[in-house]
Amino acid sequence: MASLNKIMLIGRLTRDPELRYTQQGTAVANFSLAVDRTFKNQAGETQTDFIKVVVWRKLAETIGKYLVKGSLVYVEGSLQLNKYEDSNNIKRTSAEVMANTIQFLDKKSKTSPESSKTAPSEFDHMPVDDFTTDDIPF
Repeated sequence: MASLNKIMLIGRLTRDPELRYTQQGTAVANFSLAVDRTFKNQAGETQTDFIKVVVWRKLAETIGKYLVKGSLVYVEGSLQLNKYEDSNNIKRTSAEVMANTIQFLDKKSKTSPESSKTAPSEFDHMPVDDFTTDDIPF
């Protein structure tokens, strides 16, 4: 039986990306994406979902260099559910998108207000390299 796990989102970063490296030296970036729903609630207000995103390798370094809070991006990847027990021994599940493609949708980099530097076009649509589970720090 075939299966499909593909997520496509457009939204704005809610904070600057957090770039770090595993003990093996593999870059990994985390950020949260604010994505508006396409419908309004009963009060007529647009609702927003806040979605965790993880990016690996060279794309993670690019994200850390060029994106900041408020950047508009297209994210494509797969949904990953993580099960764990909290400090009170209650079983929890968290969800995050493992991104394999990120496309910058803003015209200019937001690294500084006076900057007119544009992110390099080769990074506009860059797939993530393959990685093994040994690269995952948890």
